[in-house]
Amino acid sequence: MFRNLTPTVRNLILVNVAIYLGGSMFPKEALSLHYFQATDFHFFQFITYMFIHGSFLHLLSNMFGLYMFGSLLERIWGAQRFLFFYFFCGIGAGLLFMGIQHFVDFAEIRRATELVLSNPNSFNMMDYVQHYSVISPPVEGGNIEWVRANYQEYISRQIVAGASGSIFGIIMAFGYLFPNSELFIFPLPIPLKAKYLVSFYGLYEMYQGIQQQTGDNVAHFAHIGGMIFAVILLKIWGTKRNNFY
Repeated sequence: MFRNLTPTVRNLILVNVAIYLGGSMFPKEALSLHYFQATDFHFFQFITYMFIHGSFLHLLSNMFGLYMFGSLLERIWGAQRFLFFYFFCGIGAGLLFMGIQHFVDFAEIRRATELVLSNPNSFNMMDYVQHYSVISPPVEGGNIEWVRANYQEYISRQIVAGASGSIFGIIMAFGYLFPNSELFIFPLPIPLKAKYLVSFYGLYEMYQGIQQQTGDNVAHFAHIGGMIFAVILLKIWGTKRNNFY
């Protein structure tokens, strides 16, 4: 199986597997991507988060996608261009996910926190304690220090990890370049063209991201981000064929 893999794809799989098996040797919490206002955020996390997987199934699904589609793209583009594409999609996925955090997920608590910090009267504080507490307030009620700590705890709980953004970018590129290639997808008994498979994945992730059921820990908008940034880069390459990037 590994003999059919191109060097960059093989090395990416080996690094991801090694980090997962390394377990406690790697500070996975610190290497995952945090919201930019969180105290644990660092810019290097836009790279490191792609190599952190929370479960074996998470790792297996991503590496299977890389195995299935990555080598073909590397043979077409070469190692350097493929690696650039991989990280471009992964970073783009992280940026879109963080944008959704900022404008959707954390918008309400951010406004409430800014309000109570600018005007910490008893009414604002009581409302904040009632609706936004994720850590226990002091016995006498909330105070400025508690509000700041509560906000940090809230925004620190939602992080993203895994190579899914890059993998969805690779799947998008395959569907973009080979739209009529037919693939057998278990358990469907008939082949499905790549363009329909990619369209289904995109619509499914969009739906799941908008609905986002309680307990759903999948970063659906990171997947969408990988696909969007894949199309952006493919369009750039398509209009600048004399340039390497």
